[in-house]
Amino acid sequence: MHIKRTETHTAWDRTLAPIATVAPGDEIIVETADASGGQLTAGSTAADVPGLDFTRVNPVTGPFAVEGARPGDALVVDILDVEVGSWGWTACIPGFGLLAEDFPDPHLRVSTIADGRAELLPGVSVPVVPMIGTIGVAPPEPGPHPMVPPSRWGGNLDVRHIGPGAQLRLPVGVEGALLSLGDAHAAMGDGEVSGTGVETDATVRLRIGLRRDAAPGTPVIETHPRTHRTGAALATTGVGPDLMAAAVEATRALVAEIAGRTGLDPADAYLLASVAADLKISEVVDAPNWVVSAHLELAHLG
Repeated sequence: MHIKRTETHTAWDRTLAPIATVAPGDEIIVETADASGGQLTAGSTAADVPGLDFTRVNPVTGPFAVEGARPGDALVVDILDVEVGSWGWTACIPGFGLLAEDFPDPHLRVSTIADGRAELLPGVSVPVVPMIGTIGVAPPEPGPHPMVPPSRWGGNLDVRHIGPGAQLRLPVGVEGALLSLGDAHAAMGDGEVSGTGVETDATVRLRIGLRRDAAPGTPVIETHPRTHRTGAALATTGVGPDLMAAAVEATRALVAEIAGRTGLDPADAYLLASVAADLKISEVVDAPNWVVSAHLELAHLG
């Protein structure tokens, strides 16, 4: 089964009619649209960013009904392959992102994706590590529900490890599960601090499974080694009683380090952090202060 990216929706709703029905054990190929839903193109500029219609972002292809799936079951999705497009975009969107106050102006970079690299800026590229940003099932609560915030039913999880070789288990909330997916990235950092990775379209190959009466409380992921970074890295920190404030502090420090060491414009340093740096909760036991660290491989610093 090969489903085109023209069959998309932009809200979670248990009343949506499935576009296809699959059986446990089936493999399917699903085309997904980029996170802008075609509002940005390879020729777009920063001037196009403020006009983004957020009711159209993160379109997902689906929903797919799964034969025999019922509330309380676990839907098991094996991601067999993710083939990303030939270009992608990364942006500062006014009012959006972890450092929205620091970067209020629109900013856009269009990457060429080829030979396993995404060129964010001339001479600045990151490895392609494909992943699915948004994947989930219909919630049992009456909808529609907005696409951007994730929930226990999945959705816009933006876990960079949900890519080829990974297995995702989702709780089933309605008959048939109603699985949908989209928002692929060619690369993204843990935290996706600007609110965008290297956003691109993709062709995804999945295998669908079902475990009776085994629903997890929230999504569970088994990862592939390729998604774990192993290079020497720079790590900046944020320290305080609020994890979000600590994440902001660590990210601000990393952006300053990138800009200072490379000469990049701070907005470009912020985008590089969003696609290649990983936020980590380093410590949550030494009250009253917790530690968040932001890690970027030294190879990106020249």
